[in-house]
Amino acid sequence: MSDDFDAVLIGGGIMSATLGTLLHEVQPDWRIVVVERLDAGGLESSHAHHNAGTGHAGLCEFNYTPRQPDGTVDPSSAIRVGQQFAASLLFWATLVDRGVLGPPHTFVRPVPHHGFGHGADGVAYLRARWTALRDHPLFADQEFSDDPAVLSAWLPLMFTGRAGTEPVAATRSAHGSDVDFGALTRQLLSAFGQRGGALRTGHEVTALHRHGAAWHVRLRDRHTGQRHQLRAPYVFVGAGGGTLPLLQSARIPQIHRYGAFPISGQFLRTDHPDLVAAHRGKVYGHATPGAPPISVPHLDLRVIDGQESLLFGPFAAFSPRFLVHGRRTDLPRSVRPGNLPVLLAAARDNHTLMAYLIRQLTQTADARTAALRRFVPTARPADWALTTAGQRVQILKKAGRRGTMVGFGTEIVTAAGGTLAALLGASPGASTAASTMLDVLAASFPHRMPDWAPRLRELLPPPDHDPDQLAESLAHARRTLGLTPAGRGEVHR
Repeated sequence: MSDDFDAVLIGGGIMSATLGTLLHEVQPDWRIVVVERLDAGGLESSHAHHNAGTGHAGLCEFNYTPRQPDGTVDPSSAIRVGQQFAASLLFWATLVDRGVLGPPHTFVRPVPHHGFGHGADGVAYLRARWTALRDHPLFADQEFSDDPAVLSAWLPLMFTGRAGTEPVAATRSAHGSDVDFGALTRQLLSAFGQRGGALRTGHEVTALHRHGAAWHVRLRDRHTGQRHQLRAPYVFVGAGGGTLPLLQSARIPQIHRYGAFPISGQFLRTDHPDLVAAHRGKVYGHATPGAPPISVPHLDLRVIDGQESLLFGPFAAFSPRFLVHGRRTDLPRSVRPGNLPVLLAAARDNHTLMAYLIRQLTQTADARTAALRRFVPTARPADWALTTAGQRVQILKKAGRRGTMVGFGTEIVTAAGGTLAALLGASPGASTAASTMLDVLAASFPHRMPDWAPRLRELLPPPDHDPDQLAESLAHARRTLGLTPAGRGEVHR
């Protein structure tokens, strides 16, 4: 059995949902299908419990502002991430205005974002970060304080009962947000289906091959076992941890230089009403000495299906699966003669990461509580439970002669003249979906972009143009999405 389409999008997460929406806007006559192995969209990496939901905008994440040898901070990555998230906000607001998306509070809420510096060095870094960012329009509202009274007003849970034995400081941005990317994905896919798109859930892609001018996508119905095949001149692979194996099955030459290593994320979680009421924000700190950037600790307010919780972490664990609902054989099956040198070089050149993972795997409950108490001095273990929050695949590749880990950012891989496009990478991931999918369109359909550009600009005004225009567009988008800044200690419901 075989069906013909103009485009097949593999993976029912936020990336495919966004790309399907954009393609329907610019090419409404195309037959487009989204294929998802689970029984609904947004249940893997986009799921609210598997995704940080921070609305990564560079407001608080130290990963995007590396410190220079002279003590200053390079703000370029934070500004780029802020622009990418601004593009997503503009896109979502346009869809809300047009009735494509439902009430904004069902997928996004305003939650202040904070940076937390402790110790003389941490406070100096936080001040340098604030100084480097404050003159850019996207960060103009950010405040810095080392006044204990102000810090207690901003973050009472963190500063009640704190001993005054070390310097501390925090930044605050009222323009932060909490995003339920799973709910957003399902709304986008619902609208995609209502406008003529096809959605095949419960179908797993087992192979991907090119024959002549078409890609052949082989499917297996996970409930009945029935085999099926789709044909299309264009395929997009946005399957999260499942992307690398599919590209290997397609035998595209570029994929030989990539390897993958899965890491599970664990968090301490509390639903205790008094604790949640005392912490109304997302707070990112800095990694401990010797720990890799992916270990940056954070204490987040999350709102999922109306339930408010606090999550602290991450703590690393290991599973050979590439997806939460994956197979234990995912990692060994991904090792091929072509990428074995990459894996060996990455193991050789990333001793810090290996040592960190070993420490994490042997960490005790008391050690996790001690880490939590750096943020919440009065934390009681009985109030917090350890929970697994998703599976993340670190992409490995060679840079020069060294094996490196693609810790941040998303790489777009194209093959066969742009007829196949795929995403590899992780954070900031979902927050950049709109701008990343524009890049996918440009890489895949350069000859069509001149005709598509006017329509795309209506949906998604470029956020990195004139700063005044950006500020005006974002102000409208935030009003549309109900993201008016929350007052201190307040989160809009």
